[in-house]
Amino acid sequence: MSQAGTGCDVAAVKAFLLDLQDRICSALEAQDGQAVFVEDAWEREGAEGELALTGGGRTRVIADGAVIEKGGVNFSHVRGERLPASATASRPELAGRSFQAMGVSLVIHPHNPYVPTSHANVRLFVAEKEGEEPVWWMGGGFDLTPYYGFEEDVVHWHQTAKDLCQPFGAEVFAKYKKWCDDYFYLKHRNEARGVGGLFFDDLNRWDGELNFEKTFAFLQAVGNGYIDAYVPIVAKRKDTEYGERERKFQCYRRGRYVEFNLVFDRGTIFGLQTGGRTESILMSLPPVVHWDYDWNPEPGSPESKLYTDFLPHKEWV
Repeated sequence: MSQAGTGCDVAAVKAFLLDLQDRICSALEAQDGQAVFVEDAWEREGAEGELALTGGGRTRVIADGAVIEKGGVNFSHVRGERLPASATASRPELAGRSFQAMGVSLVIHPHNPYVPTSHANVRLFVAEKEGEEPVWWMGGGFDLTPYYGFEEDVVHWHQTAKDLCQPFGAEVFAKYKKWCDDYFYLKHRNEARGVGGLFFDDLNRWDGELNFEKTFAFLQAVGNGYIDAYVPIVAKRKDTEYGERERKFQCYRRGRYVEFNLVFDRGTIFGLQTGGRTESILMSLPPVVHWDYDWNPEPGSPESKLYTDFLPHKEWV
């Protein structure tokens, strides 16, 4: 299917996503200088699971590199005969519709605690029913999770996000920056996961009208912006010396990443509820994690600055 009503060109989005996956992998391999992404191309030849999913994807994983301890840059395109009850409960207009969802999703966990973990995702969702107009929207964003924060890095990250938003309206950056702050928040910890970035979902309208061209252009800007935002930070911090103390703190903080992804993340929950490919969904989890009972950083320590200077929500640019 190349058209999904109201001008939504599914084929164009898919072509962009596949190319984006290639370009992100190339940029990250260049920074690592040692490891390369290994591709696992998968296909559901017949309908599987309760929702009768079909489709396929390209799971790409990099591990034990000079810079990247574990990372994944995944593309998937799946179709289902119906949506899970959790989706139609909040969106009753989707009941009785088949759906397709495609996207690129990535998480990078570096070895060096001075290099932040990063996450990005861009996606398209289309729900269809014979005799009715398809319902479609796009979503995504990118966010940064440092362990030892550097103000210049966080400013660069947010300035890149602000610059890519500017052509789409003066209010866009502030809106999606706040959405990111609110979304990547661990309510049970009363704590942000990281320093934020951009997050948007259910996007298909501009100035009150369905607009595929502008929505797709924004999706492309966000996807391309991830490379511009993250690669300079990796290049700047990847050779910083660190020891056992920094590594231990990194592994402790990675536990927050796991908690968020398994408890709150919409993409993870949707993928598991729809019978998605578990290995691809959970590739976002870090390889080494610590949970230490009732641990708190020493006041005034470099570790405590993450909590006092970086995790509280603020306007960085």
